[in-house]
Amino acid sequence: MIYLGSTCLLAIVIMASSAEFGSLWIIAFFLSILAIMLIFILNYADFVVFPLFTSLLGVKIVPAKNYYMPKDSSSIVKNVGGIYYATGYLTANVYNYVFAAESVDEDEAAKLSEGPDKWERIVMNAGFPFRFSFVSVAEDVQRYRDELEGKRGVLEFQLSKEMSSSTPSELTIQDLQRKMNVIDARINRLSAGERPVDSIMYVESTAVGVSEKEAIDSLSNQLAHLQTLFSAFDLSITRVVGRELYHLFTYNYVVPTRDALADTFSAER
Repeated sequence: MIYLGSTCLLAIVIMASSAEFGSLWIIAFFLSILAIMLIFILNYADFVVFPLFTSLLGVKIVPAKNYYMPKDSSSIVKNVGGIYYATGYLTANVYNYVFAAESVDEDEAAKLSEGPDKWERIVMNAGFPFRFSFVSVAEDVQRYRDELEGKRGVLEFQLSKEMSSSTPSELTIQDLQRKMNVIDARINRLSAGERPVDSIMYVESTAVGVSEKEAIDSLSNQLAHLQTLFSAFDLSITRVVGRELYHLFTYNYVVPTRDALADTFSAER
């Protein structure tokens, strides 16, 4: 939601100031609405639009020989001698990157120390095999810097608006200035050579059935059970659907490039 809000901000600003465009205000207004609609559609393409498209047209994506994605794009299915194997994925952003010079939550050390015990309980209580993948990739420094500068621009706009108000709030001004100082410090650390690294967790599970529906239903139960178990790590675990499902499956036999992983991280955020 933070990502959507920040990307829609420019369109909202243009919409709010459309009267300044004179006789063209109506065009600027509707273009802003169109831009906001497109941002939401593209953001939810993998999760809503892509599965909806394949479901309506009955399209089956073939990621590899003898494998296919059902029309709901929620799993990868293989039929071997009348036995169906359905594979699905869960994902979670393990943590947001924290710059080396910034403090971490006080509870972080306690969470790390409890990690092995929680992991042991998850494996013991799963009742079926699953594969756990932890993927890390160095962020593109320039893109990371551009994001920070974009956030700084938003704060500058808010600060300017607050300072020009008839009744400016000193607390709000100080809070905005503090946030700008934090972003400036992060930009300076990037300039000094620090490389941000992001990490994402993927959990893969496969279920078996004598029919496609039985295999897919069994897979859904397994993934729901894993979601419950992994909630012990206080993570937001979601099921992967759409195009990202295809990319994750190809990681089983193709080593992804750094750019491909970076694009995946951008989509996850």
